[in-house]
Amino acid sequence: MRKTLFIAALMLLATTAVNAAKKAIYKPWDNGKLKVSANQRYLVHENGKAFFWLGNTAWLLPERLNRDEVDYFLTKERLCGYNVEQIQVLNAIPTFNVYGQQANNKEFDFSKVSKPGVYGYWEHMDYIVDCAAANGIYIAMDCIWGSMIGQMDVKKAEAYGKFLGERYKNKPNIIWMIGGDILGDKSPEVWDALARSIKKYDKNHIMTFHPRGRTTSARWFNDREWMDFNMFQSGHRRYGQRNGDGDYTIKDNTEEDNWRYVDMSFEKKPLRPVIDGEPSYEDIPQGLHDFSAPRWMDYDVRRYAYWAVFGGAFGHTYGHNSVMQFMRPGVLSSFGAEKPWWDAMKDPGYNQMKYLKWLMLAFPYTEGAGDQSIIAGENGERYDRVIAMRGTDFMLVYNYSGKPMKIDLTKISGSKKNVWWMNPTDGKLTFVGEMDNKVTDFTYDGAYLRGSDRVLIAVDASKDYLKKDQTELVEKD
Repeated sequence: MRKTLFIAALMLLATTAVNAAKKAIYKPWDNGKLKVSANQRYLVHENGKAFFWLGNTAWLLPERLNRDEVDYFLTKERLCGYNVEQIQVLNAIPTFNVYGQQANNKEFDFSKVSKPGVYGYWEHMDYIVDCAAANGIYIAMDCIWGSMIGQMDVKKAEAYGKFLGERYKNKPNIIWMIGGDILGDKSPEVWDALARSIKKYDKNHIMTFHPRGRTTSARWFNDREWMDFNMFQSGHRRYGQRNGDGDYTIKDNTEEDNWRYVDMSFEKKPLRPVIDGEPSYEDIPQGLHDFSAPRWMDYDVRRYAYWAVFGGAFGHTYGHNSVMQFMRPGVLSSFGAEKPWWDAMKDPGYNQMKYLKWLMLAFPYTEGAGDQSIIAGENGERYDRVIAMRGTDFMLVYNYSGKPMKIDLTKISGSKKNVWWMNPTDGKLTFVGEMDNKVTDFTYDGAYLRGSDRVLIAVDASKDYLKKDQTELVEKD
C-alpha cells in the first residue's frame, strides 16, 4: 500500500511539473558539444556559450531506482537547477539493477548481459540517459568504482571502454569519469587503458578522473591526453580530522579548505579547468564513520560551493547523504543515512544550490578568474576566509562568517561601482548603493558564524548585469 501511494505521488508530481513548465525544456547541448574555454579555466559549448556545471552525486541511481522513480527524480533535479548527475555505472562485480538484471561478469564479456524484452541493466541505463536528456541533464558516468580496480586488468579495461564508447558515443548528454574514490597511483595503467579505449570510440564527450578524498586528479593525470578537466574530492572531514584516511596533500588543520585544491590544480601545467566533484554531503556525519558526530548542514554545503567556485572552479557538485545512495525504508543504509531520498530532496541545502548557478550566469564569468587580491589587508583563516573572483567589470566576494572585510573596488573597471548583498539561502538581493572607486569597508547585519553568509556583488556602474531595483536573482539558461 505504501509503495502504491508513493508511486501515485510520483506520477502526480511529474504531471504537475509538466503542466507547470509549458515552455520547451532547455537542452544545453543545442549549443554544441562541451569543450574547454580558450583561457583553459572553464567549460563552454562549441558556439562559445558558457556551461556552469551544477551537479549532484546520484551514485546508486542505476541500481536502486525503477523507471517511475527515475522520471520523478530527474524531473525534480531539473526543476531545482541541477544539470549533471554523477552516477556509478559499475559499483561491484557483478552489479545488478533494481529489476535484478546483471550488468557484467568477471570476464567483462558484455555480449552476454543484454536481455531484450526485460529491463536489462544496460537497457535500463539507456533509459536513464535518455530520461536525463529529456530534462536537459548530463550523465557523468563513473565507469567502475575504484574499489573494483583489482578485478579489471588492461585487457578487460580495453574491452569495457570499447563497449561504453560505442554504446554512448552518439548520446548528447554524456560526460566520462574515470577512477572512483581512489588514488591515481593505484593501477594507473588500467585507468589509462580504460580512458584511451573510450576515447578511441567516442570523440564527442569530455572526460575526467574522480580521485580519493583530499586529493586532486591533477596530481597524477594532468599530463594525460585523455584528461579534459581536473576533479578533486575535498571530502567529508572537518578541521583537524585526519583518521589516516588517504594520502593527504594538504597541511594539517586545513581539511575543510576546499579552495586549496583549486589552487593546487592550477599550479600544474598545462592549465586545466577544475571542479570539486565530491565535497561534504548535506546530512552526513563529519568524518563519515561516527554516526553520533555532528552532521554537515546547509550552510556547510553552501560554503564548499562558493569557496570552490569563487576560487576558480568552473562549477560545483552537491551531495546529500540519503540521495547519493537513494536511501529508503527497508534498504540497509551507509553513513547513518536516515531520511528517505524523496524527503531528503526537501532539505535546504539541496534547494539552495541553484542560486549559485543563477548568480554566475548573470555575469560573463568565463572571462574572469579567482583573485584574492580583491581582499585588502590580511585575509582570515578557516571560516573567516573570504574568497573572491572577478571579471573586467564585476567582482563577487563570499563571506561565510560575517566578519568585517576590506574590499578593493579598484580591481574592476569604472569610476563608480554599484554594490549589492546577495543572500545565498534564497537568492534575494539588497542594493547597497553607488560607491567610489577605492578600498572600502563592508559589514552586514548577520550573526557571526550562524549561517548568515553573504555574497558581495560589485559592478562597474556603467554596466547593467543587475538592475538597482532588482530584489532577487532570476534563472537563466
